[in-house]
Amino acid sequence: MQMKIQDVPEEYRPHIPVGADLKWRYMWRVGPRPLETRFKELNSDPVVPEGFPEWADTMDGWGSMMISTLEVVAEMAGIGFGLSKDSFTSMMQQGPHLLAPTGSDLSRHGKEGIVFAGYHYDLNFLTIHGRSRFPGLYIWLRNGQKVEVCFPIGCLFIQAGKQLEWLTGGDCRSGMHEVVVTKRTLAAIEAARQAGRSLWRVSSTVGAVKSIINSLL
Repeated sequence: MQMKIQDVPEEYRPHIPVGADLKWRYMWRVGPRPLETRFKELNSDPVVPEGFPEWADTMDGWGSMMISTLEVVAEMAGIGFGLSKDSFTSMMQQGPHLLAPTGSDLSRHGKEGIVFAGYHYDLNFLTIHGRSRFPGLYIWLRNGQKVEVCFPIGCLFIQAGKQLEWLTGGDCRSGMHEVVVTKRTLAAIEAARQAGRSLWRVSSTVGAVKSIINSLL
């Protein structure tokens, strides 16, 4: 990855993380578990925090809605590639999908240039994000250009993961991205502070994974 970064033109070069990972992330298993699998460690029981009786229903409900959205997109992709409608969704059945709400405390780590997620791609099939409370997500286009992600309230953002890249022979490439504190983030922090709102940057991310019940790919 370091060599790949050096190949990026300086004007589009990603930030390099320094020190410990500053974000907080919780993983919640979404969807039914396989009855038989050789990879049980990928399907471990979720941890339910004490004091939140509605926790499981809330996480399952939100995670299921996000996965349902990805299934629609996967069906559209199947049709677009001239395949059957369920070519991709059938591979998603009983996969170890994860809901991964992620928080970053901007009251402590609100300095421009701080990296919350270094330059990377996702290993899963598809990733879907809810709109974060604060800006800072960047992606790289196929031409190498770095672009800040901005999408309207009420919309979702979907990225291709490495599994989709492999399954499509590279027609769909896994998207490189990072999350950093920018001038726009600082402006949003100040606006939130003036309004008395929380300074936690929270994103709601779900990664859909191809099932490994029958194969490794």
